[in-house]
Amino acid sequence: MLEILYSKSERETEDFAFNLAEKNKIKSGDIIALCGDLGAGKTAFTRGLVRFFAPDSRVTSPTFSLVNQYKNICHFDMYRINSEEDLLSIGFFDYLDKNNIIVIEWFDKIADFFDEQTVRIVFEKLNENERKIIYADTRY
Repeated sequence: MLEILYSKSERETEDFAFNLAEKNKIKSGDIIALCGDLGAGKTAFTRGLVRFFAPDSRVTSPTFSLVNQYKNICHFDMYRINSEEDLLSIGFFDYLDKNNIIVIEWFDKIADFFDEQTVRIVFEKLNENERKIIYADTRY
């Protein structure tokens, strides 16, 4: 399934993620692969998911911690990951539990080391506020 939409604000990007979860298009056991340049909307998307699944949580980018967990959502930043050994050293594969939702920013950095089916979301920054979002569900 492929869907393209345009967001005019961070809030619209958050709402898109919230709506996917609300419609049960994202659920426990899913792996969400986020791709896009710096500032394209990856963390805003994650905030929308967390707003649905863990509304009392405050989302921050896991740039330095590599992973933040909000109830059953594990939010990874793979910007500094360059090898399968790096993934092993951070315990990444231990998080792949069917009860967790795995959200991976900079998924392109690990795609070669990862064979799971994903929900792939690509963010393209059109200007300061607008984003093109491509939603591709490759689980089926």
